[in-house]
Amino acid sequence: MNNVASYQYQTLQVSVQHGILILSLNRPDKKNAMSFAMMRELILVAKRVAADKYIRAVIVDGSEHTFCSGIDLQDLNAPKNQAFAIWELIKPWQSLFQKVCLIWQDLPVPVIGVLEGHCLGAGLQLALAFDSRISHPDCKFAIMEAKWGLVPDMGLSQSAVGIVRLDVLKELAMSARVIDSSTALKAGLISHCHKDPMAAALALSEEIIARSPDAVLASKRVVNQLYSPNPISLYQEKLWQLKLMLGRNQKLAVKKAKEASVKFKPRQFR
Repeated sequence: MNNVASYQYQTLQVSVQHGILILSLNRPDKKNAMSFAMMRELILVAKRVAADKYIRAVIVDGSEHTFCSGIDLQDLNAPKNQAFAIWELIKPWQSLFQKVCLIWQDLPVPVIGVLEGHCLGAGLQLALAFDSRISHPDCKFAIMEAKWGLVPDMGLSQSAVGIVRLDVLKELAMSARVIDSSTALKAGLISHCHKDPMAAALALSEEIIARSPDAVLASKRVVNQLYSPNPISLYQEKLWQLKLMLGRNQKLAVKKAKEASVKFKPRQFR
């Protein structure tokens, strides 16, 4: 038996109760913003869950009643990480940014997100890869990347397929608009809205683990196959992100986030 909870994690809290693994993003001082260390640890936990046949379900939440405020821009922009980030976008297979989200779709058990406070940018892309998302009524959501002159590149082109209507997804990605849970529910970003999302997630987990673990696995695999997108979409995410990062308007977008009077240059790409 591979006891996932027996390991020490820097950015996560992990516990197992009756076969249900509860995984908490744990950087409360950063509103659980996703750092490189957190991405690596999330992937590590997912791999350990896949190898542990005693785990029947996974619940993912955030410490201090907030899920994730997005990627940690301070960590991303640190000189020591910039070359690594560029390599992740250049390499021909899944980037670290894509894998940290999409790996949850491949797990042999259901993954349920408990979303409170903020679920923004990288946090929302992570949550969309879960099998179910249960939100508190006060949670806020956004596909935030356009605010910084960037494009969602963490597997959104695969995780959102079959979940969010195409026109709605375009609107949210282009505008970087922050929406409430009621709007998110109508848009399909979340599965349920509940005043106690953790209690609802535990109840759903108990309902699922009462069934055969092999039937649960097969159901996840079969339904996922209905919405199996072209892997070229992941390459397109990375290609566009590189172009935007090297373009003239991305730096202006960062300035505009602080000073509304900043003007963009004419569109550079076609």
